[in-house]
Amino acid sequence: MNIVILERSSVGMDVSVDSLKDLGNVTVYNTTEYEEIKERIKDADIVIANKSRLCEDTLKDAKNVKLICEFATGFDNVDLDYCRQRNIGVCNVRDYSTEMVAQHTFAMALFLSEKLAHYDDFVKSGKYANHNRFSYFDIPFKELAGKTWGVIGMGNIGRKVASIAKAFGCRVIFYSVTGKSSVTDYERVDFDTVLKESDFLSIHCPLSDLSRGLIDAAALKKMKKTAVLINVARGPIVKQQDLYDALVNGEIAAAGLDVLEKEPIAKDNPLQKITDSTKLIITPHLAWASVEARERCVSMTYDNIRAFMDGKELCRVDK
Repeated sequence: MNIVILERSSVGMDVSVDSLKDLGNVTVYNTTEYEEIKERIKDADIVIANKSRLCEDTLKDAKNVKLICEFATGFDNVDLDYCRQRNIGVCNVRDYSTEMVAQHTFAMALFLSEKLAHYDDFVKSGKYANHNRFSYFDIPFKELAGKTWGVIGMGNIGRKVASIAKAFGCRVIFYSVTGKSSVTDYERVDFDTVLKESDFLSIHCPLSDLSRGLIDAAALKKMKKTAVLINVARGPIVKQQDLYDALVNGEIAAAGLDVLEKEPIAKDNPLQKITDSTKLIITPHLAWASVEARERCVSMTYDNIRAFMDGKELCRVDK
């Protein structure tokens, strides 16, 4: 089997992909531009990608491709209809980053709610050394216990976040974007209710026609002025200009974002104007990227290819 990895750097150069060499002849590219895809996969039997667009234009001359594997959970870079026509299997990896995304959700929530940027600066600026008391807390902060934590999207990550929020002593409510959730461990509410009652609202749903632009100006106006919004799902779920306006106008207290409408961040993204880290923290789409999660990503991709070679199905998304 000729295996081509189009975006080896997407799992980090500190994580080995050498195990894949046990499965065939592996050709590795650290990054691949759109116009390079066709040439690089023309003799491939198996293509491993992350964001590279795999569609009729890029696949039509790759006559030998039998399987596409994602170094990711998302597969919106693949034209599934065309792959079905060609009988090309498509596999992703699932749940490899659940623990890390949930961890990052609370890292941002606690960073914002406890105003840690402000107090860290107070110490490092030298002001604490010159203070006349042992303790200093000029900006009030509150406990998670007793607060309402709202979850949008009760999949594996949403359920993990809900369990941690419950451990902190939060009341947990959730909104199902599709309306098809079978989760009964937590209170399911409608969209208006999850907006109006949440002290913390975290987003964990896939990007779809139902979720795109879900958190817009109208939604933000329904939230508590003291609420903290966390988006670790997909950037286009939250309208950036509307969030900027809501933060500047005090419609919500703070937001933590690991994902944006355009990545890397667009130079004209209005959120870049907000430099107060007690109000907004943005991380560069890294919530999934612990060393352990990236190692699992490679290992599960190996398992997908091995299962395919053995005539089995594992994590197929094209059925």
